[in-house]
Amino acid sequence: MTLLILGVLIWTFVHLFKRIMPEARASIDEKLGAGPAKGIISLIFLASIVMMVFGFMAASAQAVYSPPRWGTGINNLLMIVAVFLLGAGSGKGVSPTLLRHPMLTGVLVWSGAHLLTNGDMRSIVLFGGLGIWAALNMLVINIREGAWVRPEAGPIKADIKTIVISLIIFAVIAAIHHFIGPSPFGG
Repeated sequence: MTLLILGVLIWTFVHLFKRIMPEARASIDEKLGAGPAKGIISLIFLASIVMMVFGFMAASAQAVYSPPRWGTGINNLLMIVAVFLLGAGSGKGVSPTLLRHPMLTGVLVWSGAHLLTNGDMRSIVLFGGLGIWAALNMLVINIREGAWVRPEAGPIKADIKTIVISLIIFAVIAAIHHFIGPSPFGG
């Protein structure tokens, strides 16, 4: 569990570092150069993901609560929404104009969806921890950047493209889960 917790904390700290301490981050970029600094930070992110994956797999599934039976179906629907929101964050249609933080909202939806189907401590640490990170990130961005200036809406066909891509990505994610476990469709 320590590896999992450490991975979530490193992910959170490194993401928030630039927003909470922009001067320190700029100083690192100045000393190392923007490219090498981004490379090092990317490696730290990759290491935190590896720590979360291996920490999750190594931790025992100690039950904390019993997920509801209907959680699986709702999880799958929410995952389609989460994948769409993640795509909408870099989309060019109408959808990026509806929320200030579509990608971070997607992480919150992903987190909540997984907590509907996983009632063990390692899931609470992983999904709850990343949900808290997303909420903190939104809060810090809102405080630092002030009022949101809604971007100009693009064509609806860009949203249709995002929906199609999201459904394909969801199918790939579901297939991977089905074959390596746990299956998103139960059983």
